Amino acid sequence: MDSQVPRTVVIDCFAENVERYKDVCAIVAIDVIRATTTAVTAVAMGRKCFPVSTVESGLALAARLDHPLMVGEQGGDLPDGYEIANSPAQIAQEDELHRPIVLLSSSGTRILTAAMGSAACYVACLRNFTAQLEHLIKHHPQVALIGAGTRGEFREEDQLCCAWIARGLLQAGYTPANEQTAEIIERWRSAPVEAFLVSNSVAYLRRSGQLRDLDFILAHLDDLPSVFELRGDEVVMLPGEPSLHKPAGGYLEPKTLEPQLNANI
Repeated sequence: MDSQVPRTVVIDCFAENVERYKDVCAIVAIDVIRATTTAVTAVAMGRKCFPVSTVESGLALAARLDHPLMVGEQGGDLPDGYEIANSPAQIAQEDELHRPIVLLSSSGTRILTAAMGSAACYVACLRNFTAQLEHLIKHHPQVALIGAGTRGEFREEDQLCCAWIARGLLQAGYTPANEQTAEIIERWRSAPVEAFLVSNSVAYLRRSGQLRDLDFILAHLDDLPSVFELRGDEVVMLPGEPSLHKPAGGYLEPKTLEPQLNANI
């Protein structure tokens, strides 16, 4: 990493904004509910994972793969030709790990496809935020954390995940690139994970009877010591690296509570 380059972090949202960072920053795509959690879960289990931005591009890619598992949603609905929803809990229970997945979502996979061709693009979620930030500290002086955004909103779960990664970067000497980034970090840096439960994404899971994905996310907080990168059109898990010497108390601040599974969420 070039020690002469200023170490900065920016937090942004929406696939449309990826282009402004492709040439200067390592991009980290974050869609906690649910695309990046699904992708990370699938690849950690040994599957190949190929994110796509449209129903049609997914079907075209599937024609070139060997018996792929079609995973995804558009506007919350399962598209024709797709087999299961964009669900990390369901992916974790699927067998036939030899089948690659084609992954489609309304928001998260659009960030990944928009970032194709960038210098570096990573796939992160609440399962691997510490491993992700440590990798960034070692390798990238300029970082863009991009939340998926849904229906014009920068959802709370993605703000929290972005802020938790950025908080660790600030501890390592990075500076916020703008006022919005500083405000998001300050708002969420000490928040417990339960703070994102006000999100409209959680409300959608409740309405649609998919709260098992929320349970899965809360039960797997920072449990993967791995980094996931978009290489070409595939999400891959990078070889392990030695951990950095963490700040006293780690990257989770004292006010952060342990996740609690709650049937009344």
